[in-house]
Amino acid sequence: MARYTGPKLKLSRRVGTPIVDTPKHTSKRQLQANGMHGFRGRRLRDYGIRLNEKQKVKFHYCVMEAQFRRILAEAGRRPGNTGDLLMQLLERRLDNVVRRAGLARTIWAARQLVVHGHVRVNGKKVDRPSYVVSVGDVITLKDKVQKLGKEAMESLAGLEVAGWIEFNPSEMTIKVVALPTTDQIPFDVNTNLIVEFYR
Repeated sequence: MARYTGPKLKLSRRVGTPIVDTPKHTSKRQLQANGMHGFRGRRLRDYGIRLNEKQKVKFHYCVMEAQFRRILAEAGRRPGNTGDLLMQLLERRLDNVVRRAGLARTIWAARQLVVHGHVRVNGKKVDRPSYVVSVGDVITLKDKVQKLGKEAMESLAGLEVAGWIEFNPSEMTIKVVALPTTDQIPFDVNTNLIVEFYR
C-alpha cells in the first residue's frame, strides 16, 4: 500500500495553505518556507495554479496520484458536475468520515484507526480507508479504542461535525444522513481547476 511517510508540515508549505486543522499547520510562521531561499518571488503560471489546487485536495484527503485519478474517472462517468462529484466521493471515504466526526485529530490518525481494524460499518469490520460510505450507514468504533476517540473529541472541543452526518457522542456512533454538498466542505477549493488540469 503506497502512502506518503515524509514530513507533513512540508505538504502545507508546498501548497501554501494548511491541509490539517492543527496549530502546527495553521500558524502563518510555520507556513513560510525556512532559510535564506524561503521566499521565492515567482508567480505561478496557469499550469502551476491548477497543479497547486490538485495537490491541495490530494494532501487534504491523504490520497496518492493513481488513486486520485481513479476517483476522478469515476466522478467523470457519473451524471452531473464532475468537480462536485469528485469532492463528494472524497468526502465519503471512511477515513474522512471518522475525521469529520472528530474521532481523530488528523486524516493520518483516522486512516490508522481504519487500517488497524478498529472501525465497523453496519456492524462489520472495514479496514479499507478508501471504503465509500452510503446514506444510512452506521459507523462505530470497537470498545477497545473508544477511549482514543473520546480523547480526540476533547482535543477538538470546538469542532463542528459535518452537516451530512449525525454523531452520537454517548454511544460513539456516526450515521450518514445525506450526501455531502460542496458548501459543507470545510476548506476552499476550485474543482474546475482540478478537472482542467487533467484535460
